[in-house]
Amino acid sequence: MTDYIIIVAGGKGLRMGGEVPKQFLPIGGIPVLMRTLMRFRQYSADLQIILVLPRGQQGYWQELCRQHQFNIPYQLADGGRTRFHSVQNGLALIPDDAEGVVGVHDGVRPFVSLEVIERCFEAARIHKAVVPVIPIVETVRKIDSGQATHTVPRDDYRLVQTPQTFDIQLLKAANHQPYTDMFTDDASVVEAYGHRITLVDGNRENIKITTPYDLRLAEVLV
Repeated sequence: MTDYIIIVAGGKGLRMGGEVPKQFLPIGGIPVLMRTLMRFRQYSADLQIILVLPRGQQGYWQELCRQHQFNIPYQLADGGRTRFHSVQNGLALIPDDAEGVVGVHDGVRPFVSLEVIERCFEAARIHKAVVPVIPIVETVRKIDSGQATHTVPRDDYRLVQTPQTFDIQLLKAANHQPYTDMFTDDASVVEAYGHRITLVDGNRENIKITTPYDLRLAEVLV
C-alpha cells in the first residue's frame, strides 16, 4: 500500500498584482511551493509526491530548484484547463491498481500542520473521503437575490482547507465523471459521485496565500 499527495499549483498570481505566480514568491527566502513540498516530506519520507504545474511554468520552477538546491523527489504532471483536469493529470501518474490514500493539496498552503496531514490520511483509511475544516468566527450574512441580507447561523458552516484525502480507487473513479462547474474542489467531485464526505479539524495557520496581505502574514508565520 502506497500513499500519494497531489500538490496542485496552477495559479497565475493575478491578485498579487505581480508577474511572478504566487506559488513561486519567497517566504523567508524560500519559494512558497518549496515550503509546501518540504512540509509533506517532513510528514513522511515514503509519501509519493506528485506536483501539478502548468507546462509554461515548469522551466521557471526547475530553475528555482537549481538555485535553491532543492532535491526533494517528486513526479511532475502538466496542469489542466481547470483544477478538476489538473487533478486528473496527477491521478494518471498513479497506477490503476494502486491501493492506499491520495491527498490533494493547494500548492500555496505551506503551513498545514503535520498533525492535520496525519489526521486526514488516517481518517481516509476508514472513511475514504476526508476534508479538513475550521470554524467560522465572524458573523455571516447572506445576500438574497433582491439584495436584502440576513444573518445565518455560523455554527452551520465551516471553512474548507486541504489536503483533502481519499481512497485512491474512489478518487480515480469519481474523476471519470464529466466535468461540471459545480466541481469547486475534490470533495465536490467525490460527493457528486455519491460518497459522503467526513470532516476533520484543520489548523487556522493553514492559510491559502492569494493576496499581498496573505504574503505578509506568511512572513510572520515563518
